[in-house]
Amino acid sequence: MQISSKQPNIGTTIFTVMSQLAAETGALNLSQGFPNFNCSPKLIELVNHHMKKGMNQYAPMAGIMPLREAIAQKTADLYQLNYHPNDEITIASGCTEVLYAIMTAIIHKGDEVIVFEPAYDSYVPSIELNGGKAVYVTLSPENNFAIDWNLVKSKITDKTKAIILTTPHNPTGKCFTQNNINSLAAITKNTGIFIISDEVYEHIIFDGRKHWSPSMHPELKERTFVCGSFGKTFHTTGWKLGYCLAPKELTAEFRKAHQWITFSCPTPFQYAFADFLKEPDNYLSVTQFYQEKRDKFNNWLKPSRFDWIPAEGSFFQMVSYKKITDEPDYDLAIKWTKEIGVASIPISVFYSEKIDNKILRFCFAKDDEMLEKAAEKLCKL
Repeated sequence: MQISSKQPNIGTTIFTVMSQLAAETGALNLSQGFPNFNCSPKLIELVNHHMKKGMNQYAPMAGIMPLREAIAQKTADLYQLNYHPNDEITIASGCTEVLYAIMTAIIHKGDEVIVFEPAYDSYVPSIELNGGKAVYVTLSPENNFAIDWNLVKSKITDKTKAIILTTPHNPTGKCFTQNNINSLAAITKNTGIFIISDEVYEHIIFDGRKHWSPSMHPELKERTFVCGSFGKTFHTTGWKLGYCLAPKELTAEFRKAHQWITFSCPTPFQYAFADFLKEPDNYLSVTQFYQEKRDKFNNWLKPSRFDWIPAEGSFFQMVSYKKITDEPDYDLAIKWTKEIGVASIPISVFYSEKIDNKILRFCFAKDDEMLEKAAEKLCKL
């Protein structure tokens, strides 16, 4: 039997490729974005508690109410934004599912979605599988990946259905500012363009910066989908639990798609997070935790021949290797995984035209021992 592929140009994701290669070679895996340390013992105890309590059957399609209420409270406390837990907050199977459900809900054949690249690799397939077309705004290291809003405006047509953004950004580590939000509001005013805001790293922001979401702008909130995740914040990427914040009318359409994709998410995990969110320090302390890791990793890299600007957020650090070699980044990532035993992600894979700026991405969500060993190997290059 032959299948006419809907994604003929899509292969195995780079994260799978590099993590598998790291496992095969015994390399230190600083490629895929997941911690190599465990989550809070208290969180594990809470999951166990709710399992023993019998919370092991289907959760409501939109998620258990205590968790939705906890998210609503957290969002109000941090950002003074009000989302009703009943019909404006939905629990989903991680941010990837949230993104896909949003695209399924709003994209019709021929619709265009503006994508800032380098872009996380699930965005464009989610657009295209739902009949849409990605329109790229290419960001460059020459100006530190700043957004040219006049260029963005020039990309808007009568087919533009949405703009997708990420803050803090993966892979660059850049964070949106209030000026960015105001510029976005200005160029989309009176357009009805949806904003899809991937904010899974909202609590991993450094050097005193503030998290700025499009939902904080009164003209954008009514047409913004916010994508959140517990995995990045609480070191539980394997639990695949996230959520979507959106106004009532948008949430209604989102849930129509969500109910056919996963319907509901693991019940005991939801109850555990509902309890865990009652203590704000459980998420507020994450900022300092990861800033210390970023700083340690960057300090250990100082004797190397790499160039970099410290990440503003996320748990990724990009480095330029132009002073070391001019080899293609994809080939070099494979080579160094095999030869020096450190796995990374080549940034060219995040561009539609595979633009090679001689940059690699390292994940510093690892224990200090692994980070120091990796830096020692990289400094010998």
